[in-house]
Amino acid sequence: MTRKLVLVTTFITFCLIVLGAYVRLADAGLGCPDWPGCYGQLTPHHAKEDILEAHAADPHGPVSMPKAWKEMGHRYIAMLVGFLILVIAALSWRKAERRLRSPWLPTVLVGVVILQGMFGKWTVTMLLKPAIVTGHLMGGLLTLALLTWLALRHLAPRMTAWDVVPGVRRAAVVGFVLLAIQIVLGGWVSTNYAALACTDLPTCQGSFLPQMDFAHAFHITRELGETADGQMLPLAALTAIHWTHRVGAVVVAAFLFLFAARLMREPGMRGCGVWLAGLLTVQFLLGLANVWFSLPLPLAVAHNAGAAALVMIMVIINFRARQGL
Repeated sequence: MTRKLVLVTTFITFCLIVLGAYVRLADAGLGCPDWPGCYGQLTPHHAKEDILEAHAADPHGPVSMPKAWKEMGHRYIAMLVGFLILVIAALSWRKAERRLRSPWLPTVLVGVVILQGMFGKWTVTMLLKPAIVTGHLMGGLLTLALLTWLALRHLAPRMTAWDVVPGVRRAAVVGFVLLAIQIVLGGWVSTNYAALACTDLPTCQGSFLPQMDFAHAFHITRELGETADGQMLPLAALTAIHWTHRVGAVVVAAFLFLFAARLMREPGMRGCGVWLAGLLTVQFLLGLANVWFSLPLPLAVAHNAGAAALVMIMVIINFRARQGL
């Protein structure tokens, strides 16, 4: 029962991350401008009058009935994931479960989910502050990564010996770290709305080295669209954010493609290498397509889903490399 629960929770968490990207990209992150309810109510239906009033006052603003339902739908599923993780943690402390595997990973997951819930709250109350929204994204992917590792522990309770080349283990860790950094950069692009700062390929604004402002681009403690001193964030800062993510994509993709080719030469890891190469190809093409077609919503959401899928395959690779499966 615990194994099935872990697998279901992992799947729902993946869907939740994709839904969260959709909510953000659809400009519905402030569809309900308070937390955890919507204008103090359980559902947008119960807050209908307040929502309609806010929408009438600002028809192009962040509040509308469709946006409110998108935002609250995301919150409802997030609460479901949190509840399921609490159940998994409680079950993991049963005597029979403790004999098979340590309960500490599910327990740590509870702490991560609590922190993730706080990031969800701060995302709304701090009006989509880039550092908070990026932290919320990374918290979701960390939750997915830990659940994936936990699912693998349940799927493979008996370890079989496999002589992994030490270099493969090290490369798997390095690859995961590089992927995490690149996803943070991607999150920073999204939360600062810098995806269209460069609309040409392979250059950016007609140059491989356009005018860029890194100081303002990567200043963490600032409001959305503003510099640290409250001025409007210049285009050069948005360009620096976008350009850094592009360069990171090339570096990380090159490393992971080489790593995938190395895995394909390992009999026990050939399948993982194929999956990694396939997902990388799709993700790289989605990144190019988002620029080429000016960030259509379906492609932008798919790019976020690709990042989550890459996290999962890299967790699987690291698990197998460490456990010798």
